[in-house]
Amino acid sequence: MNPQPRRPWRAVLLLVVLPLAGCSEGGGKPPPGVVNAAPARVTDAGQLARGAKIYKANCEVCHGGQAQGATNWQKPGPDGKYPPPPLDGSAHAWHHPYIQLKQIIQEGTLKLGGNMPAWKGRLSEADTEAVIAHFQSLWPEEIYRAWQDIDRRARMEAAK
Repeated sequence: MNPQPRRPWRAVLLLVVLPLAGCSEGGGKPPPGVVNAAPARVTDAGQLARGAKIYKANCEVCHGGQAQGATNWQKPGPDGKYPPPPLDGSAHAWHHPYIQLKQIIQEGTLKLGGNMPAWKGRLSEADTEAVIAHFQSLWPEEIYRAWQDIDRRARMEAAK
């Protein structure tokens, strides 16, 4: 038998197996793009409806019925505090990674120069996640994709 026909298969096998062997480097961590991927956009109608209901009951009074925020959200008011920003994808909310969005809702913005109260103890973690899913559903696809990149980078940084 001639061994020549088997050599290309060995080369292919090495090209496939060797790169995979490198995946276990770094303490067995999977590649960053796998574990540190930003959450997929929520499309579950039930969760979105729940988030809309929670938003309407707790957030709408300040952030507006369409999550449009205050028109002057970038300038401090007479009290020196910033008015509620839009959450509809037209302002800076999408610049915050997921963990920071949750933290802002849970802890409020009083320490950051805003007026938003802390919702920890009033909204459960599931409620908070539903509200985020709701207002993110208002974001244009391009904004959501840009946010996913911001969130992915923050997760990768936190995993270091």
